[in-house]
Amino acid sequence: MLIGIDPILGPDILHGLRAMGHGDEVVIADGSFPAETVARRLVRMEAADLRRMLGAVLSVLPIDDSEPDPVMGMEVIGNPAEVMPAHTLIREALGRVAGGHHLTLLERFAFYDRAKQASLVIATGERLFYGNVIIRKGTVAER
Repeated sequence: MLIGIDPILGPDILHGLRAMGHGDEVVIADGSFPAETVARRLVRMEAADLRRMLGAVLSVLPIDDSEPDPVMGMEVIGNPAEVMPAHTLIREALGRVAGGHHLTLLERFAFYDRAKQASLVIATGERLFYGNVIIRKGTVAER
């Protein structure tokens, strides 16, 4: 246990997030995501849901603000304009962190292709459809 660190961020997740550099990406995936096929580095956290894991990750990971679209989700197949409960959850979580970042939605296979380049995939047990998000790591300003 560490002071000030959500205990859901175990050593494998913390190591993966810390090892990422500026511009590297992390995927927080739902229970239906093809994590074994996609991930270069996979950490399974089936006991966690999207809300808990996303909040924990955003508590320690700076979001990139040097390029557009640092946070990406998956659009609804056949209806890209539809907003799913998972999309709302992600947007609400983004609203709680500084920076005013928004969620950009990608077509399913474009999302999978992007996820294959991620430094880390965290597979949760989330059951909400489209409960997947890619976050690009930013930098921490000098104090």
